[in-house]
Amino acid sequence: QAKYLAQIILVGAQVVGRAFMRALRQEFAASRAAADARGRSERPQSAAASRIIGISLQEAQQILNVSKLNPEEIQKNYDHLFKVNDKSVGGSFYLQSKVVRAKERLDEELRIQAKGDKEKGRTAET
Repeated sequence: QAKYLAQIILVGAQVVGRAFMRALRQEFAASRAAADARGRSERPQSAAASRIIGISLQEAQQILNVSKLNPEEIQKNYDHLFKVNDKSVGGSFYLQSKVVRAKERLDEELRIQAKGDKEKGRTAET
């Protein structure tokens, strides 16, 4: 009986392992396809920032609940969400991390836009 039980456990573990690996491969492929789609839809610098930070501009805006890149609104929402998700008040470190990454992504996009505006100003002067 112990032999059969061990075989059942072994076969079950193999089935679960294969299913897990298949799901992992599918998720990886879907993630890569989404990243490729994001990369095609954004400007080159913006797409590079998305890859480096690991979050798209749209996703960052959704996390911080901002529709336009307004630095004051971004900071206000960031401060609120960071404080609400603090572990000391029963929040989640994972969510707090998402809020931080979203803020980093939006700050990077603001920096890219400012740099682009500065370059446009130079070309308009010449």
